[in-house]
Amino acid sequence: MILKQLRIGRHLSQEQLAQMSGLNVRTIQRIESGQNASLESMKCLASALEVDIETLNQEAYTMDRSTAAWQDLPFWLKCWFFINFLSVRTRRSVARRISVLSHAFGFLFCVLGFASEAALAGGLILLANAYLFALLMWQGDKYGIWYDAVDATS
Repeated sequence: MILKQLRIGRHLSQEQLAQMSGLNVRTIQRIESGQNASLESMKCLASALEVDIETLNQEAYTMDRSTAAWQDLPFWLKCWFFINFLSVRTRRSVARRISVLSHAFGFLFCVLGFASEAALAGGLILLANAYLFALLMWQGDKYGIWYDAVDATS
């Protein structure tokens, strides 16, 4: 069952999903651990996650490096998976902070570029970094690769 992947992909904690679905947190924990769920529980979860019951009953998908799906992933996304393999957990909040700081200092350095050519070059590099992190956040949301404190306790 892909309940946990769907929940994490929507940035929900088990408590939030329990509140949305009207189920007990312990029920969600049991279902995520692989125990069978009643039809009524499945209907509540499917409604809360806005999916049908068949989607909820799908098996979790793991990607093998020899599959075509792995081969089709962009190189930089494979790097993110490698970083994850090294237990360096990527957090959306950290990526957002880097993006905001890079934007702020990039614009500041670009303004200082009127006085110094080196400041302008540094500002452009910081802006490029900020937009790279914005792209990575978008892709991280799309593929659900973020590790947040909520997920660590669930």
